[in-house]
Order: sequence, then structure tokens, then C-alpha cells
Amino acid sequence: MDTMENRFILTPYFLDRHDPALLELAQDDWVVNAPALHGDDEMSRTLCVHRPLADRVAEAAEAGRRPVSVAGDCCATIPVMAGLQRAGIHPIFLWLDAHGDFNTWETTPSGFLGGMPLAMMVGLGEQTMVENVRMDPIPDADVIMSDGRDLDPGERKLVDGSRLRHLPDPLDLLDCGLPDRPVYIHFDTDLLDPAEAPAMGYPAPGGPTSGDLEKVFRHLAEHCEIAALSISTWRSNMDEDGRSRAVCMGLFDILTG
Repeated sequence: MDTMENRFILTPYFLDRHDPALLELAQDDWVVNAPALHGDDEMSRTLCVHRPLADRVAEAAEAGRRPVSVAGDCCATIPVMAGLQRAGIHPIFLWLDAHGDFNTWETTPSGFLGGMPLAMMVGLGEQTMVENVRMDPIPDADVIMSDGRDLDPGERKLVDGSRLRHLPDPLDLLDCGLPDRPVYIHFDTDLLDPAEAPAMGYPAPGGPTSGDLEKVFRHLAEHCEIAALSISTWRSNMDEDGRSRAVCMGLFDILTG
């Protein structure tokens, strides 16, 4: 079992939109990444969120601590990877999400930036966020995606034409033979079956149960050298009974040990 000390970094934003409810997650020793935002558009303001997050991840990793990013969207994975690279860590990237976030401007049906970060990270499409934090694009062969059940048509073609490893069933991670390298694990909470965690902005029908994910997460915690963790959270304004928060953070706690 990995005993590395965690360094929690909370970014209470969905892209450039502040979510003060996420601050309720913070414990006494958590770092809160809440910079002043400047710019006239969503991209510019989101870049302001990312730069200090990359710095804080690098500081934690260089000090021998495991960065644990808690944020409202998946674009925050870009500064996390950038910070790891600055610390000399080049991990396998395990992407656990109902969505691929592998769109480009040419494939996206919606123009949603939050549907593009994984493509950006492997050097496809829009590169402004990657360049903003001086992240080197990662080899697509270093990416494992699971479950990725909700892909747009053009996005699916990009996934199928890449070298990333797509495991539609997260239970396949129990015996897939993960590489003997450090792993950065990203968990978007909409991976879960929305019957159990309904407070999601982009729910996708189906998905693994919390019981199945508990098996997978315990296996990963036991058998992987986890270099970093990140979670993209539920929508706090939709979680009236706290059910989504409870099941998602319960699972995440398994990974953080």
C-alpha cells in the first residue's frame, strides 16, 4: 500500500465560474486555489485559474507529497499534469469518466471547452490551455480511458484512431496489467451510474455502480504507484440531499488512502 502523504488542493471553480459550495469540502490543511480572474472571455479567465494550480502541484510533488486536486471540471487536469512534469514526473494517465473529453473544435457539437481537455493533453486541437501552463503534450499511448461510454461521433473516431487504451468496463482494470510506472488517476464523478449519484451536469445513462468502483479503486490503491489524483465534482447546487457528495467522496477516499 502506498503511504505517500497527500496534499489536497481545492479549486472552487467550474472553468471560470466560482462555486463557493465546493469550499465546504476543504479541511484545515487543504490549499485553496482561488485566484483573481481577469479577461473578457471564458478561456482567458480559466487560464488564470490554471497557472497557480500548476504551481501548487509542482510544489507538492517536488516536496515528495502526492498532489490531490479537487475541482469542478476536467480542464483542471491540464495544470495538474503540467505541475507533475515540472517535478520530473511523467506518469501513465488513467482517465475515469463517462465522457472522453476528446473533442476538438472540428468534432465538438457543442463548443464546450470541458469536452476537450484530454484531446488537448495529447496534442490535438486547441492548445492554449496546454501552452498556458507550459505542459508538454503526453503520448496518447500513455493514456488509459475507462469507461468513456458517452462519446460524440467525431470524438469516437478520434479515440478509435488514437493509441490510447479504451476499457469500456472499469472492472477490466482489475486484470488489465497496468504498466509498471507512476500513475496519475483522474476521476470525473459522472462516471457513476446517475441512479446513485444524480447531481451531475452531464449525466450519461448506465455506468458502473459504486460497489464495482469500490473494487476497482481498492485494487488501484493497492497495486499502483499513484503519483497524483484529481476529481471533477458533482454539481453542488443540484445535490439537495447530499447523496452525490457522499457516494463520490466515499469512493475518492479509497484512492487517497
